[in-house]
Amino acid sequence: MQWLNEPAEFSVEEGRITVRSAPQTDFWRVTHDGGVRDSGHFYYRPVSGDFTASVRFRGAYQDLYDQAGLMLRVDEANWLKCGVEFAEGRQNASVVVTRTYSDWSIVPLARVPEAFWLRVVREGVTCSVYYSLDGAHYQLLRQAYFTDRPSVDVGLMVASPIGGGFTAVFEDFSVVEP
Repeated sequence: MQWLNEPAEFSVEEGRITVRSAPQTDFWRVTHDGGVRDSGHFYYRPVSGDFTASVRFRGAYQDLYDQAGLMLRVDEANWLKCGVEFAEGRQNASVVVTRTYSDWSIVPLARVPEAFWLRVVREGVTCSVYYSLDGAHYQLLRQAYFTDRPSVDVGLMVASPIGGGFTAVFEDFSVVEP
């Protein structure tokens, strides 16, 4: 695996990846404020064709828009990020799909989970994002058109757009191809 925007603080030990985001890092394009940011941290590998990517993680979310989760990426203008994002004073399940312009959807979590599980299934041009608060029962969060390119970069994403950075811990990251 390799980094896009390698953070100053991270460790990889026996299936556990701990990342401290740098302050004022983000992935976002144009929508809302006209800004373009491509400074978040992304630890990834290329994957071709259909796949299921999954991970369990937790974070010390504290500042507006602190975020961690999975990312699928073609380039700086075409990507999908999903996970937990801190907004409106709480943790939210979040998905952003970017095809030149970023969109954003959030679903408030009823409680602060001990851990959060994500599963992204790519089938052709479609990506389906599922989440779980217990690792057993998954709920569809979003289904979106992504890209027809055969290969995309897939991995872990952390950013702290407003705050001073925060720490996220990822475990059991996997990409399974059919």
